[in-house]
Amino acid sequence: MKTGEHHRESLRDGRAVYINGERVPDVTVHPAFGRSIDTVCALYDIASDEQNRDLMTCKNEAGVTINRIWQLPHTHSDLVKRREALEFWSMHHAGFFGRSPDHVASCISGLYMGRDIFEAVDPARAAALVDYYRYASESDLFLTYVIINPQGDVRNPGDQPSTRRIAASVVDQGPSGIVIDGAKMLASGGVMANEVFVTCIQPLAPGEEALAFSAVLPMNTPGLRILSRKSYEEGASSVFDNPMASRFDENDAILVFENVTVPWERVFVHNDRDLCAKQFFATPAHVYQNYQAMIRLKTKLTFLVGIARKIAQVNGTERLPSVRETLGQLAADVGMLDAMVAGMEAKGASYGSYFIPDHHSLYSAQTITQKLYPRFIEQLRDLAGGGVIMLPSSSKDMENPEMMEWIRKTQASPVLDAADRVKFFKLAWDCIGSEFASRHTQYEMFYAGASFVPKNHSFRTFDWDRSTTLVDQMLSSY
Repeated sequence: MKTGEHHRESLRDGRAVYINGERVPDVTVHPAFGRSIDTVCALYDIASDEQNRDLMTCKNEAGVTINRIWQLPHTHSDLVKRREALEFWSMHHAGFFGRSPDHVASCISGLYMGRDIFEAVDPARAAALVDYYRYASESDLFLTYVIINPQGDVRNPGDQPSTRRIAASVVDQGPSGIVIDGAKMLASGGVMANEVFVTCIQPLAPGEEALAFSAVLPMNTPGLRILSRKSYEEGASSVFDNPMASRFDENDAILVFENVTVPWERVFVHNDRDLCAKQFFATPAHVYQNYQAMIRLKTKLTFLVGIARKIAQVNGTERLPSVRETLGQLAADVGMLDAMVAGMEAKGASYGSYFIPDHHSLYSAQTITQKLYPRFIEQLRDLAGGGVIMLPSSSKDMENPEMMEWIRKTQASPVLDAADRVKFFKLAWDCIGSEFASRHTQYEMFYAGASFVPKNHSFRTFDWDRSTTLVDQMLSSY
């Protein structure tokens, strides 16, 4: 099994990461990424720990022991066991690593379960997918993906689709593979991943075949540039002052491909708009990867509702009817998502020999939680009031004896001493109001696409015949 140290060493591979105008020589020790990489390494240590072996590992179809994030479930109990492992993993980061290694592992596993879709079109590409799943799962790779074209990639009226050049596209091909040039977003976790899955989930029009490809490549591939956004970790003054941003900033990046060659054995789709769409929606890939996202979000909301309850306790407001009403609503929201995840499993169905979550239950949860999360955060902010703002500027204030006396007088709480109250509200602010927290609100609102995207998936997968039949039966009864 892969350990944290194995993963750390794998990131010292010469990848071209850029931040603050400079190329990063070693991401594992850079102040913008180091602690978050420690978090990922800790996940691998958890998975490889002997005492977690039954929960965190399983056998693949060749009998090799693999991390359960790569599991291909054949029964309902398999699906539940994997969910328990993913929950256990996500508790380490409280659900704040949106693109932890289990996410794209779920995507690649879903593609493999649907390999019949690829075989019907191109057996060679299907064979590449099969070989890659086995390699990635047995190596326990951390993959990110870039499946969205840059927002600036917009044609002018009258332009032909072929003139669009910002998005990564295939510009050449030959016996050795395809050549990609252009940019893709949004490589969350890409700085600390081993490889990247590059494709397009957006609908493509006739003439855009150059964008219709699907491939995987190492993050240190020559010609691949990783342009990091601002690092919240780097801006964190200490773990005490920014306990979440300092350790759980998975980072996001734009990937720029400068005539990057990808060998054919790592290409799953080529020059095929239909298969490019089917790889997600005709296979279990999309539902399986987003089922993982709902498991992670459930952990996150469970953590945040704990923050809410503790805010009320620290402020001495828990007995107020209005506060208990808010806490009850938040608890109901968490209970709803918990039940929906269980429903995805209970209503799951067979796909060949595999057992996958129910599509409509998954898309219902995505549709609801896109609106639920910002409302959830707003209610926590209402509970906290000004307590999360009027805090010492940093932990250094508390090292000054004279200032600490003032802090003791001004940071009173019925249940905590001043130092612990400050510590708690620093945590609460980093979850609900800091720049790191703001990014998470935006992420939960849009990682599944604009709001119409999951709603359209919900429309597409709902059993409308059953509903309209009930209406027709009622109409025919009188």
